[in-house]
Amino acid sequence: MASTAAPGSGDSASAAALERSLVPGISRNVFMLGLVSFFTDVSNEMVYPLIPIFLTSVLGVPASVVGLVEGVAEATAGLLRVFFGFFSDRLGQRKPFVYVGYGLSACSKPLIALAYAWPLVLFARFADRFGKGIRTPARDALIAESCSQESRGRAFGFHRSLDTTGAVVGPLLAFSALGILGGDLRKVFVLAFIPGVISLFLIKQARETGHKGAVKQVVSRARFTPGKGYLVFIGVSMLFALGNSSDAFLVLRAGKLGLDTQQVVLAYTLFNVVYALLSTPMGILSDRLGRRDVIAMGMALFALVYTGFGLVPGGSYVWGLFALYGGYMAMTDGVGKALISDFAPADSRATALGFYYSALGGMALLASLLAGQLWDRVGSSAPFLLGGATAALAAVLLTLLMPRVSHVQR
Repeated sequence: MASTAAPGSGDSASAAALERSLVPGISRNVFMLGLVSFFTDVSNEMVYPLIPIFLTSVLGVPASVVGLVEGVAEATAGLLRVFFGFFSDRLGQRKPFVYVGYGLSACSKPLIALAYAWPLVLFARFADRFGKGIRTPARDALIAESCSQESRGRAFGFHRSLDTTGAVVGPLLAFSALGILGGDLRKVFVLAFIPGVISLFLIKQARETGHKGAVKQVVSRARFTPGKGYLVFIGVSMLFALGNSSDAFLVLRAGKLGLDTQQVVLAYTLFNVVYALLSTPMGILSDRLGRRDVIAMGMALFALVYTGFGLVPGGSYVWGLFALYGGYMAMTDGVGKALISDFAPADSRATALGFYYSALGGMALLASLLAGQLWDRVGSSAPFLLGGATAALAAVLLTLLMPRVSHVQR
């Protein structure tokens, strides 16, 4: 839902934070944080699509263990965010949390290469997602404070575009490395450490927004009071998340339908290409049309994609489904962050974002554990049919329960 900042809402940012970059309509801070996310996602996505294959093919674990590893990883990232979001608001600082979070994620990659049993992979994924839990609320609050509210969808969309462009480059590098290294997954995991380190040097170029002094003055009385719209969105998002298991199951399903390892990596790359190309346009659309409608359409598209993954008879369909999945992500990820940012004043924005991520993190663990059990006990299509049903219901409820208004009621 497009909205206009209320007077006194604390949405002002420092002149340095709003300094323009080479990209029209995008501030220097947003651009630099986009580059940081670009290199981090190059690192992450060199590893991520290979982890379920590494676990099942190299370490020989069942799908239920994949669900446990990814569920714990995503729950860790989600559940921690509300605490670190609160600490960021309390201290009035963003960059220290960003540094530490990205640093932990970078260091987790070589650990996977050392794993000869799945618990070490679990620990490495835990460390990676622990870092994500530390950095994400502070980073997203910094993005929200580095743009006007009227262009917030554009800013988050642009950030997601650069982030996801890294997710395109990462699997392509992994694909090339697999060919050069004779399919040695461990060596690919080691190489993924390099772009993670580059991202740490780029963080220095981002600037605090001048928010620290304001927080010190109001921290004793500043509290985020959730409004009806915020609570509705949280509730509907949790229902949606119940069927939104880890993308690791999409990778496993693609292999089950006949794609080999390199084809799976390329299909996953196609998903990220579409996601990157559409994130900024979908963010701009949410500034104009309203965030609720864009997110509801994304949920409906997710329902179509997951139902398709559950029902298609062969691997040839996987390519189109991964492309549509990229469209869903572009409609919901950055737009959802912009919507949550609309609901919260600057002095409690990281807390509001962190609570949102934590609510989804708890559901991520349940969803992935449930998907693993359904896969092993019912069949590989069962998790996707569940996801399609919950997503369709969530899209309907969001449209019915959250009114489409031109401003946010806090």
